Amino acid sequence: MTEDEFDAFYATAFPRLTGQLYAFTGDHGEAQDVVQEAFVRAWDQRREFLLDGAPEAWIRTVAMRLAVSRWRRARRWLELVRRNPPPQHVPGPDPERATLVAALRTLPEPQRMALVLHHLCDLSVEQVASETGAPVGTVKARLSRGRAALARELTTDSTGGAGSAGSSGSVGEGEREDDRVR
Repeated sequence: MTEDEFDAFYATAFPRLTGQLYAFTGDHGEAQDVVQEAFVRAWDQRREFLLDGAPEAWIRTVAMRLAVSRWRRARRWLELVRRNPPPQHVPGPDPERATLVAALRTLPEPQRMALVLHHLCDLSVEQVASETGAPVGTVKARLSRGRAALARELTTDSTGGAGSAGSSGSVGEGEREDDRVR
């Protein structure tokens, strides 16, 4: 079967096969998906396809097998979920974590990224440098400045002072312009 013959076969058989598979699956989208997948599989064998004598039957059989396979996979997943249901209540972040995240948001992005990668993701200074593309010395400076600013922010926030976790992300004391850019 040539590409043109296959295209013509596809144009005439796809709607009919989709209707048949829709009756089988009860889901029009699923029927379209499995018929399309069957046609994709037939495409690789299109040169020998007419030799079988019943290309539409072959496509229908493959599509039905795909539909059954998907149904079985979905059923196994449902059984697994029923045996191991998700927890009924997933607690939100504790207040300390929410305060930390709010304080981190006040830091310039390069400092925040360095702190998160180093302290929360447990990356070494060299790994942080590699991941951010910054020199090791710059990462060390960002960590030092970020820890100092974070300590100030958390101390001020816990005492209820003016510099709470909602302040702007401007350049901190002693921070160079290039630390903000990276």
